[in-house]
Amino acid sequence: MPNKCVLILLDGIGDRSHDVLGNLTPLQAAKTPALDRLAKLGSNGLFHALNQGQALPSENAHFIMFGYNIADFPGRGVLEALGNDIDLGNNDVAILSHFASLSKKDGYFLLEQAWPDAAENERKQLAEALKTYETDGIKFVLHYTGTRRNVITASGNVSRFITDTDPFINGRFLIEPEPWVDWAENEASKQTAAALKKYLLHCAHVLKNHDINETRKKKGFLPLNGLVTQRAGQLQDVIPFSDKYGLRGISIASGVVYWGLASYVGIAVEKVKDTDNPGKDLAARLKIAGKLLKDYDFIHVHTKTPDKAAHYKNPEIKKEVIESLDNGISKAIGSLIDDPEVLVVVTADHSTPSTGTLIHSGETVPMTFYGQGVRQDRVTEFNEIDTALGALGSVRGTELMYMILNHLDMAKMHGVMDTPVDQPFWPGKYRPFKI
Repeated sequence: MPNKCVLILLDGIGDRSHDVLGNLTPLQAAKTPALDRLAKLGSNGLFHALNQGQALPSENAHFIMFGYNIADFPGRGVLEALGNDIDLGNNDVAILSHFASLSKKDGYFLLEQAWPDAAENERKQLAEALKTYETDGIKFVLHYTGTRRNVITASGNVSRFITDTDPFINGRFLIEPEPWVDWAENEASKQTAAALKKYLLHCAHVLKNHDINETRKKKGFLPLNGLVTQRAGQLQDVIPFSDKYGLRGISIASGVVYWGLASYVGIAVEKVKDTDNPGKDLAARLKIAGKLLKDYDFIHVHTKTPDKAAHYKNPEIKKEVIESLDNGISKAIGSLIDDPEVLVVVTADHSTPSTGTLIHSGETVPMTFYGQGVRQDRVTEFNEIDTALGALGSVRGTELMYMILNHLDMAKMHGVMDTPVDQPFWPGKYRPFKI
């Protein structure tokens, strides 16, 4: 029976039907013999990390998929900070930010361009000009990460329960920083929102006349004359993954937020880089997973490329990426599916539509379990429609980790208490009876 799990996470692979693909999803339209073979040999179903129709970002979905309650999610800002090796104090707030091109209209900031093209040295110099700012006992530090997305840390009497300022869509007004409604009377939330507004106004003042923006305007380029913020977070107490589920985990991924999330929940990280060949990258990660099986029981193998492809809003591009990934799987999956001690799970964290205005959408995604002892149903194709007919049915949230434990013969029978904490795995890390 399997005693180790390899979770192949095809980020954002779920989609909608598109006319250009004959009313099929990109996954339905793609030629995927390797994924179809796994579906035919295994047990299939549909998955959503929370509620159907609810659009989730990858970090929230992954947090739940790793078996944690969404109420305990620390905020993406924290994960980006950890992934970038930024030191956080226990009470610090970490906020995502990026440069934007703004204009003024009727006394408000208007988002002209959310992500203006800019050279790295331009962003770095502008970030340096905004490095620190202090007001009303709250200190802000802008951490340049080397990418288009930066992290702001706030220290003092601060709270993460504040609204974003980023409206996401060009032509919309920026959002006023405010406390969340349940924290409207909380002094730390009120002070953080007010201080953040002062800092962002300061940033706009500094950037307006910066030499880089003067040069950009002369060349006909949009200025990077403001910062927009989103998804503030703070560190919280979290039970390490190995203590919570009895598995030694590692994540093989290329994104900073996944490195940060793994670090946050106590999963080891194998950092990899993306190239322009998604299938080759995934094959390499699966081969790494095979080598790591001797040291780890739970291996998260991640690719962001289906999600990125969908953001081009061209279903055919996503279809091509999916076919490349399937080719990579076909070249490297053999040793994993031939190993009777390995449970292979293939799914996604969320759906990403290849047309329309949504960033992510709330449809379910396909899921396949393959391994010794796993029921074999009658599904023969891996996609959002066919897997719905499978034996797994509709899987939600933290049920995923319970199902993994079950197929690893680690499921604890409800009511058994071999440890003071009601752990979901068996045998638990119990204290031996002392004579």
